[in-house]
Amino acid sequence: MSRVLIEQCFEKVTGGGAITVAEAEGLMALQGPDVFDLLAAANRLRHQFKGSEIHLCSIVNTKSGGCTEDCSFCSQASRFTTGVTNYGLLSSQEVARAADEAAQNGAQAFGVVAAWRGLKEGPVLDAVCEQIAEIAARGDLHADASLGLIDSPVVARRLKEAGLACYNHNLETAPSFFGEICQTHTFADRLTTLRHVRDAGIHVCCGGILGMGESPAQRVELAFALREVAPDMVPMNFLDPQPGTPLEGRPTLAPMDILTAIAVFRFVLPDRNIMVAGGRERGLGPLQPLMFLAGANATMTGNYLTTVGNPPATDHAMIEALGLTWSPGEPVPVSL
Repeated sequence: MSRVLIEQCFEKVTGGGAITVAEAEGLMALQGPDVFDLLAAANRLRHQFKGSEIHLCSIVNTKSGGCTEDCSFCSQASRFTTGVTNYGLLSSQEVARAADEAAQNGAQAFGVVAAWRGLKEGPVLDAVCEQIAEIAARGDLHADASLGLIDSPVVARRLKEAGLACYNHNLETAPSFFGEICQTHTFADRLTTLRHVRDAGIHVCCGGILGMGESPAQRVELAFALREVAPDMVPMNFLDPQPGTPLEGRPTLAPMDILTAIAVFRFVLPDRNIMVAGGRERGLGPLQPLMFLAGANATMTGNYLTTVGNPPATDHAMIEALGLTWSPGEPVPVSL
């Protein structure tokens, strides 16, 4: 019956249809050899909808630590004792050097990321817009950003005018589980931010973190919430428990559970760009190449906000060994 379910879902998606919540939950529950059948089908979906080119992006932590929010996975929250280095907003020159390195490492997009509640009008917004404008002016990188909540359409328009191509703001987890990982803002606040960004004409990057204690059904719930948002890029992160955070003792997801989740997200979001990002090194280990065979068509290369990633050359070799391609210095469209 498992193979029948996979085939039925595959035929539905390739025919232009959409699978149901019940079907996605059935796929998420697959075990053993059936998972490899699921991965093979998801790989075919990736090839049909997104081709063989892998999108690479990099980020810089333009401001570290001191965040007032209480997201239980975050080592930059000021209320947790994590040992993360705190520093204020980087200069435009420091961001420019990081952008140079990202371009040299084959990134097609470069994101400016800050740990705080969000952006409002004022000197900080002016400084961030200057950073974005300088990245956009290069011409070889998409200027991206992840700068927290945006509660004003004016702020979103300022970012667009500065040259921002894509804004990342994750849903983080299923609506039914969100209150378990954050109480200082709501799931609705995140949706409001996404609405302001999209209304300003900025592309949307929106995904979440898996492995924070949610059920498999709630992973499906997140996938369907993302289907409603319809982001251009869907980053899938996997909890890398950080010392000092409330989730420090939570075990990481098993590699096969991670690959199953990637494949199910490809079935639910067949025409979206799916990017495997934070936690892949720890969660997948030697199975990292399989993330592309599970349906991903993008990944973050280089370091993350507070943790170290693979050397970019390792990622390049991994992609090429699978017969896939990447295009250094040639930003690809994020619109679908």
